[in-house]
Parts: sequence; structure tokens; C-alpha cells
Amino acid sequence: MTRALVFVCLILAGCASAPPPPTRQVESPRPLPTALDHDFILGKTKQYFLDPLSRGLIGGQVDPSILFEKSYHLYGATTALDQHQRYGNYYTFFWRARRQAAVTVRLEYRQDKLHALVQAREVRYAHALGKHETKFAIIGDDFFDDGRVIAWRVSLVVDGRIVATKRSYLWE
Repeated sequence: MTRALVFVCLILAGCASAPPPPTRQVESPRPLPTALDHDFILGKTKQYFLDPLSRGLIGGQVDPSILFEKSYHLYGATTALDQHQRYGNYYTFFWRARRQAAVTVRLEYRQDKLHALVQAREVRYAHALGKHETKFAIIGDDFFDDGRVIAWRVSLVVDGRIVATKRSYLWE
């Protein structure tokens, strides 16, 4: 019995340390039909904007949490070019699938300099079940060329249909 438990723990540890699925840019994002499903839940959203001009000041005081986030995202960037490629918008979406399915997490967003143009990025999970965390980053040249993200919408897509969605205040 204990060997089986150790074996299961090793398998679970291996699954937890697997690299995250790759993010891909969607060339021509098209609207998808919506069929909301209570088996798929979008939970907490974590947003961070790494501004090249920010010094971590809030009301004239240095905020340690902001300094930590900045140092976390810039960790290992030894040259000015390395740092330049890390400035921009970071998003982390926490979600859950109560049943197993092929799930695509899709982030649609608008950037300041592109106005109404909608861009999209996706991450695919072939056999999603349980709790997940998906990260997106619009950083580096994407950020400096096209501006800060001004509005976004994240969706969980199963079988070509949106089953859960969440959006920023400015998304129409």
C-alpha cells in the first residue's frame, strides 16, 4: 500500500513540475459562440504592469510589494536589452475544470496605440481537469511598439465554444 502511495505522489509531483503549455499568437481572431457551462470556472485574475518609468512609489513612500514584483520579473535580466524585453503587461488567470476536456484559454486584448484592433493569444490544454493557472505576457517589443494593454477578455473555450469568460472593465 505504501509503495502505491509513493508511486502516486511521484506521478503527481512530475505532473506539477511539467513545463507550461506554449502560448501562441492568433493571427486573425474571430468571435466564438458562447455556451456557458458551470463545469468550467474562471477565478482570480492577477495583473501586473512592469513600467520602465516606475520607481515603486505610492504616496511618496516605497512600497515593498511593488519593488518585489519588479525585481521578480527583472530577475536574470543583466543587460539593458534584457530588461527592455521584460517591460509590459503580465496576466495570470486561475481557473478550474470540473470535468476533463480539451480546453483553450484565450486572451483577447486591445493596446493603446492600436485602438480598436483586437489581438488574441491562446494556450491549449489537451486533457484539462482540476485547478489550473495560465500566464500571458505582452512585453518587450509588443509592448513598446503597440502600447499598454487597455482592455482584455479571457475565455475558456471547449469544442469551439466559450464556456466561461471574464473581462476588464473597459472591454465592451
